[in-house]
Amino acid sequence: MILITYGQAPVQEVAIKRKKQASGSDGSRRDVLLEQERGSFLKKWTGLRPIALLYPNRYRVGMSSLGFQLVYSLLNNLESIVCERFFLPENGERFLSIESGRELDQFPLVYISISFEHDYLHLVEMLLQGGIAPLAADRDEQVSPGSPLVVCGGVATFMNPEPLAPFVDLFFIGEAEPLLEKVTDFLLDHFPDSSRQDLLYNLCRKHEGCYAPALYTPEYDDSGRLAAHRPEPGLVPTIKKIFQEQCSKASHSQLLTPEAEFSDLFLTELGRGCSRGCRFCAAGYIYRPPRLWDADAVIAGIEERNREISRVGLLGMEMADAMELDTLSDYLQESGCALSFSSLRADRLSGPLLELLSESGLKSVAIAPDGCSERLRKVINKGLDEQDLLLAAERLVDAGIYKLKLYLMIGLPSETLEDLDEAIELLAKIKNKTDLIGRRRGRLCDITISINCFTPKAWTPFQFHAFGVSSRLESGETRPAGEVVAGLKKKLKYLKKGFKKYANVHVNHDKPDNVLFQAVLARGDRRVADMLLEMARNRTPWKQAMKQAGLSPEQYAVRGYGEKDYFPWSIIDHSIKQSFLWKEYQKSFTAKSSVPCNTEKCRLCGVCNG
Repeated sequence: MILITYGQAPVQEVAIKRKKQASGSDGSRRDVLLEQERGSFLKKWTGLRPIALLYPNRYRVGMSSLGFQLVYSLLNNLESIVCERFFLPENGERFLSIESGRELDQFPLVYISISFEHDYLHLVEMLLQGGIAPLAADRDEQVSPGSPLVVCGGVATFMNPEPLAPFVDLFFIGEAEPLLEKVTDFLLDHFPDSSRQDLLYNLCRKHEGCYAPALYTPEYDDSGRLAAHRPEPGLVPTIKKIFQEQCSKASHSQLLTPEAEFSDLFLTELGRGCSRGCRFCAAGYIYRPPRLWDADAVIAGIEERNREISRVGLLGMEMADAMELDTLSDYLQESGCALSFSSLRADRLSGPLLELLSESGLKSVAIAPDGCSERLRKVINKGLDEQDLLLAAERLVDAGIYKLKLYLMIGLPSETLEDLDEAIELLAKIKNKTDLIGRRRGRLCDITISINCFTPKAWTPFQFHAFGVSSRLESGETRPAGEVVAGLKKKLKYLKKGFKKYANVHVNHDKPDNVLFQAVLARGDRRVADMLLEMARNRTPWKQAMKQAGLSPEQYAVRGYGEKDYFPWSIIDHSIKQSFLWKEYQKSFTAKSSVPCNTEKCRLCGVCNG
């Protein structure tokens, strides 16, 4: 039996160890994983307060999340806390913490970091596997191990937290740095002396960015549509998102392991958000105001790497200006570092950056036309034309890239077959240019086209648009989900047939049915939780579980919304005016572009200079 105490005993000795090298293993998979890591915290529990940190996906995925690593590091840097990680179990393994092998019901505080809608089901499964009542309403009034306070943060929660609301006691709405320590200190100071209800109420009264769903009652109109959230007396009507305004050291990798998707790659962020205003992209809106860290802060972040690590991955290159990229390129070259990144804007390639790419030995790069045609790229306000894309492809291949990846979306507003034809023509033009280079050097470039179904996301101009539908629907108007999915499959087949005639071209794509499910979760309200719980408990397919809950995909995903409609995510305050998003939505149908954010003087969306 393990005795756990949570009293106020002073911390006499904080045994903190960040692993740098191997220290022995008993051969279990958990120990093997821990053995391979660099940067994990190993703390004794004596006199410390334990917090479980869950990532609702497998170890390999979770360990690639910079946000998850940041929270883990921030918590463990607090001397009074021991924070241990849990991931979705694989291959029948026991559900135990990575660090000490403890079970979840030994932790009175359970924190969750979640980024993607498809992980919502995993979250419910992990609570069930950990012996925790999945619904917050079924947990004891006294917070304790076995009946913990469940706290959830991450980008998915400040887009739309409502599908997860019945499972969560408290949401962190915003970025971790300005909020995490203050709220955690409050919780530790007041529990276990306060009841769950009092703890949550006082926390929400005291701290912006705290959202306790149990203290906000959803109200529905006669047609069953969500009409409002009614707060308990004394609480604010909407929850303001909290964000970090500046930083002196950019967020960077805290843990490295060969098991992660980006193994032995030191990730560093260049900033948060994006100033470009692409109408489909949630990151361009929910991280407003866009913040680009200065080069000194980015370099300070890179300097935190272990000197054995020479590969640096930069996040957010889409927003960085050419001059800053040149400065960083020079620094990385002088430091003997190789550069890696997942994608960059086609109009951000400069001489120094290409030179560094060539010296880094990077063989694969992605560029994102996103829209299939020049017209659709204006519809989504991408700000790239065909010449930008052709020039980028040519220069990248000339710099030594052997694998080029192109991201495309289908199902965008106003999309037609003529737009899809233009995507096939674009590929032909790229092939003409890159094959000339390939023949000269004796190896042709492989091109992979990744086709994704567009999902309308909260807080973007396309939040008003129906999933998979080309035309604009009136508020409440729907289309049959089956017909929409069939239409997307037809478009996929059309594109694949068009791309097939070109050599060294590969196509992959997502499945429209799966993306429909994602769209339901992205736009759902609390009633969606009934579906998730049924799926987690009984392995019921999502459409059947949705039907059992008396819900349909059409009521959330395949319907139009109006300018004045109340959304499930209206409980969050991003300071973005709904009228601004509506105007941007209207402009998209005339393919009119909008200028990028200017945080110094612009007042258009409502976030800056208000």
